[in-house]
Amino acid sequence: MTTAPATAAPTDRMSANRVSRDRRGSWIPTGSMIGTRIMELRKRRGLMAALIVVNIGVPTIFLLVRLIAHAVAPKSYGPAGGYDIFTALVAGVMYVFGFIIAATLGCTAGSVDLTEGMFRHLVITGRSRLALYFARIPAGLAIIVPMVAVGFTIVCAVCVFAAPTKLVYDGINVPPGLSLTSLESWAAQHSKEVDCGFNYNGPVGISIPCYVNQHGKVVIPPGTPGFTHISTTKLKAEAVAIAKQDYANYSSTFLYPSDLLMIKTGLWIELEAIIGFVVGLGLASLMGQRTVSVVLMIVLELILTPLFSHAAIPHLINAQRGLVGLATAHLEPGGLPQVFGGGGGGGGGGGVAHLVPESTTVAVVVIIAWLVGWTALGAWRMSRRDA
Repeated sequence: MTTAPATAAPTDRMSANRVSRDRRGSWIPTGSMIGTRIMELRKRRGLMAALIVVNIGVPTIFLLVRLIAHAVAPKSYGPAGGYDIFTALVAGVMYVFGFIIAATLGCTAGSVDLTEGMFRHLVITGRSRLALYFARIPAGLAIIVPMVAVGFTIVCAVCVFAAPTKLVYDGINVPPGLSLTSLESWAAQHSKEVDCGFNYNGPVGISIPCYVNQHGKVVIPPGTPGFTHISTTKLKAEAVAIAKQDYANYSSTFLYPSDLLMIKTGLWIELEAIIGFVVGLGLASLMGQRTVSVVLMIVLELILTPLFSHAAIPHLINAQRGLVGLATAHLEPGGLPQVFGGGGGGGGGGGVAHLVPESTTVAVVVIIAWLVGWTALGAWRMSRRDA
């Protein structure tokens, strides 16, 4: 008979310990895996340049041109910042194109290993395929979230510090932040400007084709009777009625955005970018290519979402409510106008009233379902893909 040496048992125990410490099969990504994914994405200079241009460059150049124009010709060009500029940039540029560029980053992260033939080498290392996929989520968010934050911070800073000093409403300089009673009192004291400049939907008590020019002055066309045949009491009563009707619109107009509005808007813009990245990552991983995935994400944001968010179709209304763009539009902070690509807006623009109705709870559930669903689909496809 042959007996095993006495040192065999310790050797076997050491080997078992080494196997137990081998965590390459864990689905949880390590810090080094996430750092590697970040480096791989950062090395794609064209993609990084596009991210910087869209998220930081476009708003910065636009605001810089306005700053220079106002400094050179202040009478011809208004202030560079203010509430209107803030809402226009956020709802018209950062919301839509931030989603698209974040989706492009996600599509790249989800397909780069396949298109460059590196997926087989990653599998050979013994790392869990789920860990390889999940490592791309924090890696991509570590790039897109700070970029969106930097661009949004620049917009907020300029819109606050370069805001106009006078509130111009319907072409007339009006004191900001007045209550209804105060606005009516002010309108009575400036009855001619209000009667000629403010919008009014109702029976007209005075019949003068006057208007307010670009300099805020009342203009009466030559040959037209002036205010001499109208009593001061009637002019004031008409101005008060017009001011009362316009107060809802006036109260949503400010010199610059409030701190609360900027915080809510920043979180909302970041949420839109996160959704774009996660959905793009899952879609590209599922399809195995980037170009088609990017095109589909653009179609979703610029065509499908606006089309199905504003017109309720009776037999498809539940499917419409499942659109993530409609859900994020319903979470838009009050005080922003209707967005262009991702559905209607809230607050002063009245955009939510034109959207397919959906509760806040349903909107939150839809967003979570899209994030979890596309992450699960992308991870499942990577775990089943041939190396």
